[in-house]
Amino acid sequence: MDAQNRARRLLVVEDDAALRMALSDRLAREGYTVQCATNGHQGAALIPARRHDLVILDVMLPGRSGFEIARDARSRGVDTPILMLTARAEVADRVVGLQSGADDYLTKPFEFIELLARIQALLRRAEREREKRLPDIVEKGDLRIDARSARVFLKGKQVFLSSKEMQLLRFFVENEGVALTRDALLDAVWGYDPMTNTRTVDMHVARLRQKLALDAGGDNLIVTVRGLGYRFGG
Repeated sequence: MDAQNRARRLLVVEDDAALRMALSDRLAREGYTVQCATNGHQGAALIPARRHDLVILDVMLPGRSGFEIARDARSRGVDTPILMLTARAEVADRVVGLQSGADDYLTKPFEFIELLARIQALLRRAEREREKRLPDIVEKGDLRIDARSARVFLKGKQVFLSSKEMQLLRFFVENEGVALTRDALLDAVWGYDPMTNTRTVDMHVARLRQKLALDAGGDNLIVTVRGLGYRFGG
C-alpha cells in the first residue's frame, strides 16, 4: 500500500460487476479510497459533488453513457480529472471521448499497471496545477480566466472547458509568445512519456481553439507554428 495515496479519493463508474470489484480491490490495495457507481445515473449524480480527486468512467453504461456524463460534468464547471474506459478502439470514438471532456482514455482490455500509471499521471498533473496557480484573474484581450472558480470567459460569455483543456490554456498563457512543441505540451500537461502520442495534443488543442474562437470573428488565440507546434498570442 502506498501511504501517499491514502488521501486520494477515486470514483469508479463501471457496470461490469467483475471488473468493478477487481478495480475497487486493486486500487484499495494501492492505498486509494474508492467509491463505486454501477450505472450512468449514479455516476452522473456523484460527479458534480466534487468529492473525488479522479473519476474512472466507463463509456458503455446503462442509463447514461460515459460520453453524456463527461459532457454534462464539464458543462457544470466540474474540473475533476476523468479517465475514460472504453472497449472501442476506433480513433473516432476516442476523439468523441476527449471532446466530451475526458482527460485521458484507456482501451479494454488493459493491464492494471498501465491504469495505475495513467491515474498517477493525472493526479500528479492536477496537484502541480494546484501548486502553480495563475493569478486569481487573468485577462488577455477579450479572454478572461477566473482561476478561483476555474471559469473562462470570452467577450463576457462563459466558455466551458474540460480540466485538460483548462490545463492546456493555463500552460499556454504562462508561456505567452513562446512556440511550444507537441512533445513539450504532452510532457508538461499530461505528465507522462512525451513520445506516447502527440495526436492527443492535437485533438485537445483543436477542441480548445474551436471553443476560444466562439464570437471572436474566427480569430484564434492559439496559432499553429508550422513544423513545430503551437503558440499562444505574441
